[in-house]
Amino acid sequence: MTEVAARPEGDARSIRLRQYQDHLLERMQAANSGNGAPIRQLGMQVGATRYLLDLLEAGEIVPPVPLARVPLTQPWYLGLANVRGSLVGVIDLARYLGQDAAAAGATPGAAPGMRLVTFAPSLGMNCALLAERVYGLRQASSMQREGDALRDADNILWTPLSLAALVREQRFLHIAQQPDIQ
Repeated sequence: MTEVAARPEGDARSIRLRQYQDHLLERMQAANSGNGAPIRQLGMQVGATRYLLDLLEAGEIVPPVPLARVPLTQPWYLGLANVRGSLVGVIDLARYLGQDAAAAGATPGAAPGMRLVTFAPSLGMNCALLAERVYGLRQASSMQREGDALRDADNILWTPLSLAALVREQRFLHIAQQPDIQ
């Protein structure tokens, strides 16, 4: 009986997710066609850093799911997740970039705001980044450039992140741990 009672809530959640995705798609199409504001970046936080991703490089944003650990992989490779029937490698970007242990190494699902941000299918890599928080759409064209970063009107610093460049990095492509040679 509890399964039947819980089902409408799950259905409502699915409907809200679908509406959000449809809304996001409409905004992406408006940005691509030139109608409306050119919103093309997704804001997210990984470790202590806020990043801006090009919406064309980002796929789905989903709550963390249980991970299957993969032995003998780099510490930044958290494991495999089943996202809508597809196996996706989950990456701790903070660890990959060598951030300190306090900022890196979060456990999926440990914080309520955590999300998996999958890579767009066009990148040809079934991967997702573990984000402590996703802030939604941002307009980089309205931000001030500070070196390689951007500062918004609220004085928050954002770092552009190219997932296309990330999937071309040799170190990113080699998740196997190197054996200790003595």
